[in-house]
Amino acid sequence: MTTTRSQALGSEDPPLHRLAGRLLALAEAGLPAMYLPDRDSFVFTRAARPAPGGGWTLEGRGESTRYAAITALGARLLPEDRQRAVLGGHSAQEFTGLLVQRLPGVTNLGDAALIAWAAAETGHPELADALDRVAVLDAGKGPRYTVEAAWVLSALAAARDSADVERRITAARDRLLRARIGDSPLFPHATGPGLVPWYRAHVSCFADQTYPLQALARTHAGGGDPLALAAADACAARICDLQGEAGQWWWHYDARTGGLIEGYPVYSVHQHAMAPTALFDLADAGGTDFRQAIRLGLSWMAGPAELTTVSAAGTAPAAGPEPVIQDDLAITWRKVYRGDPKKAVRAARGLTTRAVRRARIAPLDRIYRPTAIDRECRPYEFGWMLYAWLAADRAPAGTPAGQAGPGPRVVAGEQG
Repeated sequence: MTTTRSQALGSEDPPLHRLAGRLLALAEAGLPAMYLPDRDSFVFTRAARPAPGGGWTLEGRGESTRYAAITALGARLLPEDRQRAVLGGHSAQEFTGLLVQRLPGVTNLGDAALIAWAAAETGHPELADALDRVAVLDAGKGPRYTVEAAWVLSALAAARDSADVERRITAARDRLLRARIGDSPLFPHATGPGLVPWYRAHVSCFADQTYPLQALARTHAGGGDPLALAAADACAARICDLQGEAGQWWWHYDARTGGLIEGYPVYSVHQHAMAPTALFDLADAGGTDFRQAIRLGLSWMAGPAELTTVSAAGTAPAAGPEPVIQDDLAITWRKVYRGDPKKAVRAARGLTTRAVRRARIAPLDRIYRPTAIDRECRPYEFGWMLYAWLAADRAPAGTPAGQAGPGPRVVAGEQG
């Protein structure tokens, strides 16, 4: 019987296995409340406001095509009856079809790429139409945001068994590899100058690392591309080297030096979904197995160090730190952050590192401590969670670095 990544934790780390199962159940419980039945889409976010008698009331805000596509990618790995429970009565393929039908009105490259990716992974018969829309939106030689460029490559890699996309894969892969600055293993926020103001062009985020490394790893897995795999491996090694002691995946990096600019906020989705899915895909492709870093990052969700106060004696946690996992609300709080006005710490560090590489402003850490919580939750957080943990486990425990075998993600009829 094929084992999912979540199930593989059962023998390797039982407490984390229970945590992963708890989070997966939360995702399935929380996503239906984010569905917009009159639009056959998903909200942009569910945000909390204080309830009159205490606690929190959640309200849906906005709508997001992007998040709907990501949710379809994750829900695809559920049995069909549970897909329909999450997707307003539709199977993942049927729901993806609704998104494909809307593509003529989609003007964002990232949104279109995610829909094409979902069409490829659900085996939708109109995949060619989705790929054509991506090609139209990706025409021209100007720069692209790195995340969107990575999604284009992932969509093409997913479609290569169903469509003639090899030339496009090569172009999309080369665009990502050329985007790196000097010999830094990290990726910038855009693939070239012009999209980001000059004074922060060196600042890149965690998503700018995980999505490219995932796309490059999947490119190698599907067709053999050692250069792409090496780039993915180098990027992964660097972000894992910079990972916080409590498992935090940090937010902003210097794309020129491969160093850290500002750690906070720490996003829940990075801990439980985005880092795992990218690093698992890297191992699946034959790259280094960063399983320990995945576990450490997931463990942060159980009790973020930033929110855990210590008793005066220093021997036990004080009562009352607010958890980021809210089982009764079927959500996870979005992030832990400094609470600094207008993101002052990030702005200051971005400007100083522009002038002085590796500069730090230590007093800011004492003034603005990361104890604030962003009380909202977005559908893509749960979509990527399902995608990360319900895929087949292709790198068994004990697999030497670089020895994990490539293979498909899907597990037909998986029961979680």
